[in-house]
Amino acid sequence: MQHILPRFILAGLSGGTGKTIVSLALARAFSRRGLRVAPFKKGPDYIDARWLALAAGRPCSNLDPFFHADPVIRSLFWHKSQGSDLSLVEGNRGLFDGKDEHGSCSTAELARKLDAPVILTIDCTKMTRTVAAILLGCASFEPDLRLAGVILNRTAGERHRSVLRRSIEEYTDIPVLGMLPKIGDNPIPERHMGLMSDQEFRDGGSDLGQPALDSLAAMAEEWLNLDAIRAVAECAPPFKAEPAPLFPGPPAPVSARIGYVRDAALWFYYPENLDALTHAGAELVRLSLLAEDPWPDMDGLYLGGGFPEVFAGRIAANKRVLATIRSLSQAGMPIYAECGGFMVLCESLDCVDAAGKAGPHVMTGVIPAATSLCAKPQGLGYTESVVEVGSPFFLPGETVLGHEFHYSVCLADPGAPLPFSLRMLRGSGIGGGRDGVLYENTFAGYTHIHALAAPAWAPRFVAAAARWRGSVDSGLSEEQT
Repeated sequence: MQHILPRFILAGLSGGTGKTIVSLALARAFSRRGLRVAPFKKGPDYIDARWLALAAGRPCSNLDPFFHADPVIRSLFWHKSQGSDLSLVEGNRGLFDGKDEHGSCSTAELARKLDAPVILTIDCTKMTRTVAAILLGCASFEPDLRLAGVILNRTAGERHRSVLRRSIEEYTDIPVLGMLPKIGDNPIPERHMGLMSDQEFRDGGSDLGQPALDSLAAMAEEWLNLDAIRAVAECAPPFKAEPAPLFPGPPAPVSARIGYVRDAALWFYYPENLDALTHAGAELVRLSLLAEDPWPDMDGLYLGGGFPEVFAGRIAANKRVLATIRSLSQAGMPIYAECGGFMVLCESLDCVDAAGKAGPHVMTGVIPAATSLCAKPQGLGYTESVVEVGSPFFLPGETVLGHEFHYSVCLADPGAPLPFSLRMLRGSGIGGGRDGVLYENTFAGYTHIHALAAPAWAPRFVAAAARWRGSVDSGLSEEQT
């Protein structure tokens, strides 16, 4: 059976060509027209995905050929597109750029897997006729690529736009779907890891994210041919066969309560990771490192990534929460921490936070090491590791696929090596070819995982939390008798 699934991929020639701004503008503009937009981000990315979700008004999922086999990609795309009028996928890096010279895991490869038309965004700064040559090259570089149109970005004026359009129409048959002028200031501020989080605006008492997105939508209405872009999506071939469910079997009954920190400091979570925990039988409880409210009872703790360095002073001042995390780890509760969460579990974080307060800032002290923020990335890209020491989350001998993107470095006592669980085959990890510090039932490292690429992770996490809950309940019963 074939299904109609309007869709397109927005790609660029490289990073920094403006495809994120264009993607946000399109998602918001179509949403304001009353269309239901299903947003997706190609590759490992939390920040752009979060903004796409805000622009479209529904969750954004990441599609990644490195993590996911073809059936998983198609299943994820299919299920998350249901109930939408069109699906918009923002590519990453250059259209043909992948992890090797063959373009493995590239945006173009993803387009073929989804049989989706591609709209190319080109930064036209100081270019005219050359753009036509670039388009011809892209259209013929790989077979089966559906290059359906181009959006010309950062054009200098009417004369510039006129020459660009005439050149493309003269030498190619690729439709020009819009031409954007140069904009003075990015409506969404950036920092060392990309766009600033909308949650930081809200945490500061204002919500600048929505007006910024509305201004981008207004720009799209003025400068882009939205009807033609929608027609590209609607001309996508039928989606063949309904894919399998994302998670096998029916949802498990609730057997454990798992808390996860989601605030302006830590908010890097793939939606599917939380969905997988729920499917495996977890009751999820949202927590904060920044609020002073006491945490409720729970059986497991998930600390995602984010920007603890921005709020380091506030985290250090929240001694109640830091003591709670430390005591839960010492009690043997299953705790899983990625990147920013790992930094919070260390003894201190050396940085200057957003308030201008210099470190080192005291953290939980679960891990006997410090982290320090650096000017350049200390780990960037896909990771692959082998489990050498088992944990509640991974078994010995398993391969763990993930990614890392961190500006901090871990500083540990050379005379007291950390107890690592993972040996890195690809990527930096914490250092020395290792990642995944393991203390009791606490696992922490720089590696981010995607639950659909580690299908046993969530069931094991929930099972470990349920066991811990049972041991605590048993201990209480013995004390009462």
